[in-house]
Amino acid sequence: MNYRHAFHAGNFADLVKHAALLRLLARLTTDRAPLEVIDTHAGRGLYDLAGAEARKSGEAATAGILRLMRERPPEVFSGLVDAVRRLNGQGEVRRYPGSPWLIAEGLRPGDSYLGCELRPEEHEALRVALRGRDYVRTVRGDGYETARAAPAKGRRLLLIDPPFERPDDYGRIVEVLGARPEATALVWLPLKDLETFDAFLRELEDATDAPLLVAETRMRPLADPMKMNGCALVLAGPDLGMAEDLQAICGWVAGTLGEGGLARVYAVG
Repeated sequence: MNYRHAFHAGNFADLVKHAALLRLLARLTTDRAPLEVIDTHAGRGLYDLAGAEARKSGEAATAGILRLMRERPPEVFSGLVDAVRRLNGQGEVRRYPGSPWLIAEGLRPGDSYLGCELRPEEHEALRVALRGRDYVRTVRGDGYETARAAPAKGRRLLLIDPPFERPDDYGRIVEVLGARPEATALVWLPLKDLETFDAFLRELEDATDAPLLVAETRMRPLADPMKMNGCALVLAGPDLGMAEDLQAICGWVAGTLGEGGLARVYAVG
């Protein structure tokens, strides 16, 4: 799978991921304990929905953020809607915030963010998008290795959202979560066929004792493994009361934007 994000910015998968991420951040920042976020595949931070890549796919308009902004989605999307409005003002929605921008906007004094990006042009765009924030760092490097090597300290959220351009992405996700059982982790994955996804979950269960909460957004039946038929989130770590939020997020996206869509939220292990 090749998932260059500029072509897909603001699509249904971003709605799921970013709405869930903001709800999770809100829960992790309710007390005074500092939070460190490591984003293993940060991307460029901000995306131009009027750019050639986004216009070529049209996903933001057909089943993404432009649809969401016209609809009346449930309260679980309010954080994402507010962020998009802050970024674009009262005018047309032309820019879409990636996870780095959303996280940087949501952190408090004493929290920190580390964004990892391998591609030099994407890393430079990320650095520019987040400049001026002293609690933010970006590195051009392997996010999996950065997450594994980071010394254990305090509370940490790992955001793992690879482009799935490499055949070993599933295995490397399992390795990172197995090596960092103390961290809360939010993992995004494509849903193409159940065989691939179920195999990943089995390997993850074997690698970690952390509780796992799985949220599937099936935009259409999983009949064609050559298509991205949906997406899934896996939340690893202590129970933070996210199941209801995830059901509302995935259910609305699948039911409103999908084609015979289905949402499932369940615990594993």
